[in-house]
Parts: sequence; structure tokens; C-alpha cells
Amino acid sequence: MARQAGLGLEYARRVAVTCFDMPEFVHAAVQDYLSALNGPEDGLRQEVRARAKADGVPAISPDTGRLLHVLAASAAPRRILEIGTGYGTSGMHLASALEPDGMLFTIERDPGRAAIARQHFERAGLASRVSVMVGEAARLVHKVAGPFDLILQDGPKDLYEPVLDRLVGLLRPRGVLVSDNILWQGDVIPGFRAEPVHSAESTAIMARYSQRLAADPRLSTVFLPVGDGVAVSVKRDVDAPQ
Repeated sequence: MARQAGLGLEYARRVAVTCFDMPEFVHAAVQDYLSALNGPEDGLRQEVRARAKADGVPAISPDTGRLLHVLAASAAPRRILEIGTGYGTSGMHLASALEPDGMLFTIERDPGRAAIARQHFERAGLASRVSVMVGEAARLVHKVAGPFDLILQDGPKDLYEPVLDRLVGLLRPRGVLVSDNILWQGDVIPGFRAEPVHSAESTAIMARYSQRLAADPRLSTVFLPVGDGVAVSVKRDVDAPQ
């Protein structure tokens, strides 16, 4: 537990300084072209993102948010689970794609962030469709009941691998698991940065997690250079023909 707490503090400290200075994984001209096609975020999402940046709170990139919304909309979800609420940036993208009777359950360990996220969900007209749970994800993922149509893993990185089996178990067959920050600002790629942003230990954790996703026979996974890297995994339907 002490080791995990240390990694969590290391992640929080570094992310407050660097999470908005992303390396260029896609050529800037290509990124600008695609961003123009996607169009700008609405005013509230831009405001929430600016507030998160000012407060050093992690927030997904606009293109990652767009990807989340499209993935969620394609699944016609009634139940979504998110780990790592932050100020609600990703949650707004997810909740706005829910079916009329759908619900987003989102876990945030920081009570202050959770309170601010609730305010943002209220302003977005999504409060009745979002349940913000405060506490440690390692415990709360064993308190919620599945199945879920989509799960977003964007919480403390040292918990990615320990809770993977539980998250896969919570997914319905052909449900989607989205994992953010798999490129870890480029640190998982040897030699990509002259000076690594993160500790060697946290980088090894993220690299090992991606390798485990790639090899997991329960999942079909694609890795995308969107934002800080996104893995999209679909839970295989054991009854479907391969």
C-alpha cells in the first residue's frame, strides 16, 4: 500500500506540472487538419478544461473526448463506469452519449474534485444521469455491480493493472474498455525523450499494462496515438464465432 501511495503521489505531482505539455505524436499539420474537421468543443467544456489546467487537474484532450463520445454513442450505452472523474471533462462526453434511461457511474478519490465535477454536470444538464462516487477505485470497483457497456480507465496509473481483471469482469460481452495515457507522454518509448517526464517505475507500469492488454485473450485491443495515447479494448463474446 505504501508503494502504491507513493506512485500515486508521484503521478499527481508530475501531472500537475506536465499533463498539458503533451509531446507531438502526430504531425502538427495533420493534428490541425483533423481538429478543424472535428470542430471546437462547446463553451462549457472549454471552460472546464481551462479550469482544470489552471488547477493542475488532469483532463483528457479534446480529440480524446471526441473519441470517447463516439465510442459511447456507438454502443448505445445504458451503464458506463469511469475511473478518474477529475473535473468532469471526460464524464460530460460520456454522459451525453447515454441512452435516455442510462447512467454514468464515475469514481473520484478527491472530494474537492468530485464536488466541482458535480457542479459541472449540473450546468451541463447531466446531473440526473451521473453518480459521482468518492473513494479509492481499488475498493469501489468491487462495490459496483455490472454489467457495463463501456468502462473508462483514467485513474491512478499504478492501479491500471491490479484492477484490470475486475474491470473485464464488469464488462458485458462486446463491451468496451478505454484506457487513457498509454503513451505516458512518450516515456514508454525508449529514446523518445531526452529527459523522461515520469519515474522509471511508473513508466514500466504503463508499458507492462499495454503489453498485458495486447496479450489478453479476453480482449481485442487497438492502440491509438490520440491525446496521450488511448487503448480501445472490446471484450470478446465467447459464444460468437471467431
